[in-house]
This record gives sequence, structure tokens and C-alpha cells, in this order.
Amino acid sequence: MAATTPFFPKTPTASITNPPKITSVKMLAESPGLPSIPPAYTFPSNPQDEASSESEEIIPTIDFSLLTSSDPSQRSKMIQELGKACQEWGFFMVINHGVSEVMTKEIMDAVKEFFELPEEAKQEFQEKHVLDPIRCGTSFNISVDKVLCWRDFLKVFVHPEFHSLNNPPGFSDTALAYSEQVLKLTRELLRGISASLGLEDNYIDKVLNLEKGLQILVANFYPPCPQPELAMGILPHSDHGLLTILIQNEVGGLQVQHKGKWINVDVIPNSFLVNTGDHIEILSNGKYKSILHRAVVNNRVPRISIAMPLGPALNAVVGPAPKLLDSQNNPSAYIAMKYKDYLEAQQSSVLDGKSGLDRVKIKMV
Repeated sequence: MAATTPFFPKTPTASITNPPKITSVKMLAESPGLPSIPPAYTFPSNPQDEASSESEEIIPTIDFSLLTSSDPSQRSKMIQELGKACQEWGFFMVINHGVSEVMTKEIMDAVKEFFELPEEAKQEFQEKHVLDPIRCGTSFNISVDKVLCWRDFLKVFVHPEFHSLNNPPGFSDTALAYSEQVLKLTRELLRGISASLGLEDNYIDKVLNLEKGLQILVANFYPPCPQPELAMGILPHSDHGLLTILIQNEVGGLQVQHKGKWINVDVIPNSFLVNTGDHIEILSNGKYKSILHRAVVNNRVPRISIAMPLGPALNAVVGPAPKLLDSQNNPSAYIAMKYKDYLEAQQSSVLDGKSGLDRVKIKMV
């Protein structure tokens, strides 16, 4: 299907020959009497892509309080469970994480307020480069997407340097407090993952220079869609970083691929959803896999999610951990690459599964 983009007229004056400027799918969804979605948002259907309604698989749950316990036996057991979750799923829920429900509600409300701002208030952050610290837009990468996703987004770099918005009021303080809490949580989970691989607890943190690691606040808005069976919130993809921490409002839509089937994610209240990213797969030399996930939409209520991926420092060169390699039985399966180059290539391309990893995989003869 040929690439199609929404119409952007030169002036905002509405008329039959000069329609109002459409800069977001939210604006499109709120168009009076929208009976169907434009062809630019229509994906070809594939019955094999439907989520399994018969799956009895239980998504792993990690008790963060046990992972950080002073009791060595409790911590050791949770490290084993964390490693198993990374190896078998690449996805798990975290409970007893210490981040208050008040704080998660505040960041969710702040993000909702941003998406409710007038379109002109967001214009300075639109159509930016993928490495610009604040940008918003629609779909994934509208300049290359072949079919558009039913999604608006806001992306803000919050570490190692904190960037934020002045509008809506209070957004900056809320985002800073939340991102600091999530950063601590993520680094502690990575200590557990490092130990589960047989590495020193601080190996990932130290080698990938997480003191300067790139943490991004990614807010997603999926408005009601008149034909949800034809649209996608976001296409199947893996994340570029190490771990992504996600919360959402009370509306479902996240699906993960497990054993070749798509599974709906039912969230435990006040839990974090966590998925492994491409750079955990690279560092572990493929022992742990980054997981494919996607978002579907509905025709009733908006869905909002807030993802916080943490990656290495931008200048870190990432390859498999040498201690995990064996030239005979477990040779390196990935070439080393600077994280900044990997991120820029992945974010500038069409969203296509785990195609980013294909660039660094060593082809075995």
C-alpha cells in the first residue's frame, strides 16, 4: 500500500475547499460524524494476528520487595524468577514496587492534560528529529509510515538531563518526581537481571554507564476509533533500550506475543508492566529476548499509556557481555554498536517487528 499522510493545508480557516488542519488522530477522531476511518489508517486483516482468547498462560509477576530484600534467600529466589521471566517471556509485572498510586495518578492526569491542549499549543514540538529531547506527533514516524497508526504521542528525554514542558502547568514537577522513582526501580531490576545472567550485580549499570543512561517518557494517546477492527494503535515492535516500564489508564489494549500467539495483558492494579528491550537481548547474547508487543484500539473510550524505556548512555558501545561468550559453544551473535546509532536508525525507520536487531545480528553460516 502506498504511503499516505494526512492533509496539511497552509491556513487553518475551515471551508469545503480548505478543510481544518489535522495534526493529530485525536482531532480526526473528534471530527463531527466520522463514520469510518480514512484509508491511510486501514491495515490489511490477518486472522493469525488475532489475540488468543483461550490462552491459559500466566504472565510472570515479580515482587520488587523480595528482589530488594535483605534476606539473601528471598532475593536469590526472586533473581531466579526474574531470569526465568526474561528468558521465557521477556515481559513481566512488578508488584510492591514502592511507587505510590498517588504519583502514578498524577503523571497520568498530567499526560491527559497535555493531550487535551489546543493543537496550536503543541506545534513547536511537532515534526522534530528523533533525537530532539521533546517532540510530539501522530502515528510512529509519519514521514515513512506506510499505514498510519491510530495514536498520538509525546516523547520527552528525562535523563541524564531532564527536559520538560511548561504547559500544562505542573507537568514538569510531576514528570520529574515520577521519572526519578521509575529510574531507581529500573536500575534495581537491571541489577537483578545482571545477577541472573551470572554477572556482577552492577555489571550492566557500570559497563553501559547508566549514570548517563537515556530515559525517555513516552506518553501514548489512543482515541476511540469508529472501526477498531481495521486500525492499529501501534504495530508489533520491540523496544530499543534495556527495559521499558509501563502504566496505563483502566483501558486495555496492550498485547504481547508469546509462543507465536498474541495475548491480551490483564493488568494487576497498581503494578508496573515491564518488557525487555533489544539491548538486553544483545548484552545477553540472545539468552534473553526482547519481546514483540502491540496496541489495539476500541470504539468506546480513550486509552492512555505511559512507557519509560531506559537505555545505555548514548555513547555506549553495546555488544554481548564477554563473560557469556564461548568461541565454540556460544560465539557472539551480535556485533557491537553505539547505542545512539542504533536508536536513531530504529526510530527513523518503518516500525517492523524486530528489524532493528537484524542490523546487528551476525549471520551464522
